[in-house]
Amino acid sequence: MIKEIDITNTKIAEEVLNIQMLSYKVEAEIIDFYDLPPLKETVEMLQKCSETFFGYYINDELCGVISIIAEKGIIDIHRLMVHPEHFRKGIAKMLLGFIESNKEGFETIIVSTGSKNKPAVSFYLKNGFAKSGETRVTEQISLTSFKKKI
Repeated sequence: MIKEIDITNTKIAEEVLNIQMLSYKVEAEIIDFYDLPPLKETVEMLQKCSETFFGYYINDELCGVISIIAEKGIIDIHRLMVHPEHFRKGIAKMLLGFIESNKEGFETIIVSTGSKNKPAVSFYLKNGFAKSGETRVTEQISLTSFKKKI
């Protein structure tokens, strides 16, 4: 089941942060870069962000999260993460589908991921996104941006 979650609730924010840490540690290993900003966030930082969060639950256990900022006809995905124990179950695809099917009045979805994160790059391409740019962040890391008309 997917539902909007209240990130200001400390218990929920702790659950989200746990998934974020585990998920982004996997990405850090894939791209061989361990200084990712999401790995430095705290519960308080999550609670103060302006994103809207949705969670994927299995038997009341939070297994995946997507967060967005939606404005001016654009849905900007800030986080899409799945607990590593639940990889390869289609949870990311279901969260993305939920956002796409419940956001009338929006024309475009945008998202970025580490360019070396082949699983994420492949995921977005398979789900109808087109590469829209690449930004070098440091000598070791770049971000690939994607766009999808909805």
